[in-house]
Amino acid sequence: MKILAFEFSSPQRSVAVLHADADGRAVAAREAIDSAPGYGMKPLGMVEEVLRQAGIEREQIECIAIGLGPGSYTGIRAAIALAQGWLLGREVKLIGVSSAECVAAQAQAEGLRGSANVVIDAQRGEFYQAGFELNETGAREVSPLRIVSADEVRACADGNLIGPEVTKWFPNGRVIFPRAAMLTRLAATRADFVAGEKIEPIYLRETAFVKAPPSRVLPPG
Repeated sequence: MKILAFEFSSPQRSVAVLHADADGRAVAAREAIDSAPGYGMKPLGMVEEVLRQAGIEREQIECIAIGLGPGSYTGIRAAIALAQGWLLGREVKLIGVSSAECVAAQAQAEGLRGSANVVIDAQRGEFYQAGFELNETGAREVSPLRIVSADEVRACADGNLIGPEVTKWFPNGRVIFPRAAMLTRLAATRADFVAGEKIEPIYLRETAFVKAPPSRVLPPG
């Protein structure tokens, strides 16, 4: 299967493509990473780069994987919009993957073992946190994603703190970004595909809207 992945949930955006054989082994794999302030590469430019490097045409893509966060709501929405636009002209499968799961899998691939707590900024002085056990075979979730305070994160003494920009708040943490290349590998092992109109970011809070006050009619002067 030929899989294209978008991971825009963190300050390090990435796009990747994987051509896997029937056994899941990589035939071709390429990744483009953009971590420049303000982002120096356009998403479509990143797509064209990885496809060209892998020798794969747009029409050959069979599945699109998206990092659904949590993380940058704007970035995740941009990735979803890019995938939905792709679906308008082509019959491809679509799969969403937790960016926290992607971080844990990336940490495992980089050699980290034992307990690990993925920590992602949730704004308002709070954090998304999920616990994983990392061993030679992979990353297994042991505590589900939730929103916690900084003190609750510090109380997680039973494992490493990992995540994008985690050292901004927790100096003993280890910075690990979710990567599109890892998304393709995770997607290659799954079959929980979703319809384009049903895919949504992972966001544990209710979206808050502030209603504007009614306009006042000033009396004539």
